[in-house]
Amino acid sequence: MRVLLIVNETATAVTARRRVLVQRVLGADHKLGVTETSRRGHAARIAHGAALDGVDVVVVLAGDGTLSEAADGLAETETALAPLPGGSTNVFARSIGVAYDPVEAAERLVSSLAQHRFKRIGIGSANGRRFLFHAGLGFDAAVIGRVERRSFLKRYGTHPLFVVAAVDTWLRHYDRRRPRFRVEIGDGGEVVGDSAFAIVSNQRPWAYLGRHPLLVAPEAGLDVPLALTLFRSLDLSVLLPGAASALRDGRRLVRDPRVMQRTGIRSLTVTGYGAFPWQVDGDYLGDIDHLTLSWQPDALTIVVP
Repeated sequence: MRVLLIVNETATAVTARRRVLVQRVLGADHKLGVTETSRRGHAARIAHGAALDGVDVVVVLAGDGTLSEAADGLAETETALAPLPGGSTNVFARSIGVAYDPVEAAERLVSSLAQHRFKRIGIGSANGRRFLFHAGLGFDAAVIGRVERRSFLKRYGTHPLFVVAAVDTWLRHYDRRRPRFRVEIGDGGEVVGDSAFAIVSNQRPWAYLGRHPLLVAPEAGLDVPLALTLFRSLDLSVLLPGAASALRDGRRLVRDPRVMQRTGIRSLTVTGYGAFPWQVDGDYLGDIDHLTLSWQPDALTIVVP
């Protein structure tokens, strides 16, 4: 097979030694090309170019942001995507069972390719930007924005950094007392509510805290339409029990009347009361005042362990 390895050298878990070992594993049985990302959006262009050139599999050694960009570039093509964990959290890779160590993951990937373990999945799209596991609107995007301002600290402790950023954002950097946007579902424009924090899920884990998955949408999955989790309040009486529930199975979160959840969503519209922050797959994309999100079935091929 023709395989292209995309590497983000600045990703948290990428080292020169790991890169060499991964290349050696992948190149033993396949025609391997290697390229590096150098800026935002670069991975999408590299991946799309690889698909046009007839590459069979694009392997990404990077974090979720670079992987998401590559998925965006490969959507609606026949070229498969294979993640290797190179970031600090690697939500999507871990959600499909990829090994935590990138070299071990590469060895298992070679076995999967030999067995032709490919799967076609559905993905989300937000204003044309495809995403693998979720889009975040409002509060969580503001937190990610704060983290990215201190991205150099990720190598020293990503999860504590996120916790500190979440507390700091809640206390000082995000107006949680008023709704930031209105959400409508479907072509008929069914209004489901105002919010300052909502998550649109395409896969069950929203994130990971250490080795523990955080589940806010237990019914989400790669084979079904999107799930919406909308917080009507950002009071600590909602967020703290919600976080505890997410560390278990997310079921109690679903039963909280201050949290609205809907599943089986093929399209929704988000209209801001002014600009609000947003992110996809943990990649902060700035502020926006209008978003159209949709589910695209059978849109991407992935290699599964």
